Amino acid sequence: MNTTKLIGKLFTPRQKALDTYASCSERLQQETLKRLVSRAADTAWGTQHRYDTIHTYEDFAGRVPVQTYDDVKPYIERMRHGESDVLWPGKVRWYAKSSGTTNDKSKFIPVSPDGLKDTHYAGGRDCVASYLKNNPESRFFSGKGLILGGSHAPNYNVKGSLVGDLSAILIENISPLVNLIRVPSKEIALLSDFEEKRDRIARSTLHAHVTNLSGVPSWMLSVLHRVLELSGKESLEQVWPDLEVFFHGGVAFAPYREQYLRLIRSDRMHYVETYNASEGFFGIQTDPDDASMTLMVDYGVFYEFIPMDEFGRPDATVVPLEGVETGRNYAMLISTSCGLWRYVLGDTVRFTRKHPYRFVITGRTKHFINAFGEELIVDNAEQGLKAACEATGAQVSEYTAAPVFMDARAKCRHQWLVEFAVMPDSTEHFARVLDEALQRVNSDYEAKRHKDITLQPLELVVARNGLFHDWLKLKGKLGGQHKVPRLSNTREYMDELLRLNQIIPQEA
Repeated sequence: MNTTKLIGKLFTPRQKALDTYASCSERLQQETLKRLVSRAADTAWGTQHRYDTIHTYEDFAGRVPVQTYDDVKPYIERMRHGESDVLWPGKVRWYAKSSGTTNDKSKFIPVSPDGLKDTHYAGGRDCVASYLKNNPESRFFSGKGLILGGSHAPNYNVKGSLVGDLSAILIENISPLVNLIRVPSKEIALLSDFEEKRDRIARSTLHAHVTNLSGVPSWMLSVLHRVLELSGKESLEQVWPDLEVFFHGGVAFAPYREQYLRLIRSDRMHYVETYNASEGFFGIQTDPDDASMTLMVDYGVFYEFIPMDEFGRPDATVVPLEGVETGRNYAMLISTSCGLWRYVLGDTVRFTRKHPYRFVITGRTKHFINAFGEELIVDNAEQGLKAACEATGAQVSEYTAAPVFMDARAKCRHQWLVEFAVMPDSTEHFARVLDEALQRVNSDYEAKRHKDITLQPLELVVARNGLFHDWLKLKGKLGGQHKVPRLSNTREYMDELLRLNQIIPQEA
């Protein structure tokens, strides 16, 4: 019996538990809410919101208002300065640094010991459990996992308290047993300079027996290119012959898929999407034949949803899991064992089925373009780019888009800045197919484009090689959880990028 079959038996109980999602998701969510409320009843937050009197979901929704980061920030600041029992029992020493809000450059998401165990690490465990069930001949544990991490730094002057990328927090606190089957070393994994880290990861893993990868597709791709450069090989399976799976998350995989297929040519390679964020671990692609993810309903997370066509209204409908409809776009709210309560996550999802509940990420509540009533979301953009790439032979590395509100001729349009890994047969052809595809998948965009009355054809600007990398570097956001904003309703990001696009970087 190989090592993986032997270790795999440890995952059998969890595989059976995941099967119950098909019939028990609603009950599991009710139990989760009851457990969360009970645990937090004696905290400052729980006392303020009378958690001791909450017995039903309706009680909970009536006691606790929907929260944004700005609403909860004063409580988090108290926690960061060392106060105990504020949003969650005990003292929280870890804070995941995430992209900011309108008022702040960064958000600091509390990560409690409970949240690490019952949500973040539970997600990693279930990724492996689900993968082994789907691939009984796997040799996953015959080698090591290459796991990309960010970095962390001291939190104020509180002893033992740190802030940083969630991935760095996970690596810092990971079980010593897991450390035996992962690379690179903690010292390299937690380096703050991504370019130095990239090189040292590649050099230290070049001759390792790597069977699996975990990380953000864009940053992992950069590391894998460096591995190939150092090895002199043409494809990655020549470096790591037993490589079999990439667990990816953080950004949509679609723009990177073709590049991975070029780097890893083995027909034994698998790709598993995950939905893990600073705030929690929410979904896993449990069926390799279904691109949607299964919502993880028995972690330390209780979910609620606001229909996006009502989002932002004071009287917006809020429903628990059993109230969602398939095919409808929702903003997600979470209550967690890290002390977030009815918290607006900022992501939007669409359910594709129930029992078990499966969904796709459709974008962000803020990352969209609705300058002219077109309501363009990231899911639309990904579908449009896929069609344009298929029609023109192109491969997209990075992109962003924003509105042009009115040019010198009083014309309005969307402007797309695209960095290509492989150029299209014609940029005009690419732009035309993209524009037509967006009209097919978004009726509001189609209506605004009708006869070019409201919106003109989109404008495509080709980004120089490395533009988005350089922009993130200037922002101090290379590596970790950082990502390029795909769509924006303002021109802040676009104008910065266009200015940088005119600057040719000096050769090192």
